[in-house]
Amino acid sequence: MASERKFVAENVRRVLLKEYLMKEVSRAGFGGLEVQRTPMGTRIILATERPGLVIGRRGQTIKNLTTVIEERFGFENPQIEVNEVGDVSLNAQIMAEKLAFSLERGWHFRRAGHATLRRVMDAGARGCYIIVAGKLSGQRHRTEKFKEGSIKYCGEPKLDFVDHGFAVAKLKMGVIGVTVEIMQNTAKLPAEINILEKDAAAEKLPDLFGVEAVSQAAPAPAEEADAAPAQEAE
Repeated sequence: MASERKFVAENVRRVLLKEYLMKEVSRAGFGGLEVQRTPMGTRIILATERPGLVIGRRGQTIKNLTTVIEERFGFENPQIEVNEVGDVSLNAQIMAEKLAFSLERGWHFRRAGHATLRRVMDAGARGCYIIVAGKLSGQRHRTEKFKEGSIKYCGEPKLDFVDHGFAVAKLKMGVIGVTVEIMQNTAKLPAEINILEKDAAAEKLPDLFGVEAVSQAAPAPAEEADAAPAQEAE
């Protein structure tokens, strides 16, 4: 098999694993998945809102998940590590699922979207972008967007600082897709620079280049000019 096909097959397997775990641990609040290959096997890091539901009584639930992952998806010696999400309001995947659940309970899409947006921004996020698409208020498909703060849509800052989440709300009219993107408050963009004051810059420049500050023991040019006529007169 060509190397390109190996990469594609591996990524497809990881996507199927993510969809399976999203369905199985939905009650615990699925917050993200990371798969790492180690010399001892495969390390699967699962972020959830309530880790106790994933582990189960005496670890029985996580043992069953480990067996299914090894047999169905073919991961070698999987080791599942369950972590608790620090701040739920800053996790895009959990907020997308909560928004989808609100729509399924009958909330109006504008009310649910603005409520989610306020919750994310009140938690300290730098920016939030929400897209709700589907049969929102009629037979025709439409898209509604909610945005507040600063958000990046492309490039390396989006990959590094923007958290992405997607969920589906199943209604009688059809399914509604919910996308949530959150820009963390710890993000530092390339265009953001700190300009030092003149005195502070002068103090730090010698340290940056590894040289010591030059002493100003030499006399000023004006003093040298005054001293020259005095010597001629003598």
